[in-house]
Amino acid sequence: MTAGEALLEALNSTPVRDGGPVDLWLDGPELSRWAIRHGGEGTAAEREWLRTTRDTLQAVVRGESGPDALLPLLSGVRKVPRVVGARLEWAVEVETERRLAVELVLEWARLQTSSPGRLRPCANSECRLFLLDRSRANTARWCSMKTCGNRLKARRHHERRRPAPTAASDAAESRSVRRPGVNPRGGGPDT
Repeated sequence: MTAGEALLEALNSTPVRDGGPVDLWLDGPELSRWAIRHGGEGTAAEREWLRTTRDTLQAVVRGESGPDALLPLLSGVRKVPRVVGARLEWAVEVETERRLAVELVLEWARLQTSSPGRLRPCANSECRLFLLDRSRANTARWCSMKTCGNRLKARRHHERRRPAPTAASDAAESRSVRRPGVNPRGGGPDT
């Protein structure tokens, strides 16, 4: 996996399907498979930490909460140096059930330093997905050009092509509206 992919998978686990949000991590076995695929054990405690961390990270990336909302998730976590071969590495010391959740927070923090502003929510207000902009210009706006980008561009195009109402068309429309009980040619009520 490339940098940030596990984090993106976690953030994008609540997509919109058939017009409503769906939590892909609500199903215990599905989340357990995700955890095992990423080096976890898939236990109930680990799943609960992952859901809580995912929800908090989503709120932080959307700007609904500040980064300080992540501090309770990191309580008691330690990074300690270890020599591995000829290299120095930092290892996270935390309870097993919290390790994956803590790694998601640390990946978010790493991206804030290495790629500031590149992790963000999709610009489509009807979408709940996130993107990691890897473009050189840092101008990506949608989780997918194929879905959200094309939908929004088509909607804007349709709105630009629709004729704007004018005062003359509004007046003509109001004259053509027939009110019950009123003869449009004058001369009193309809008969």
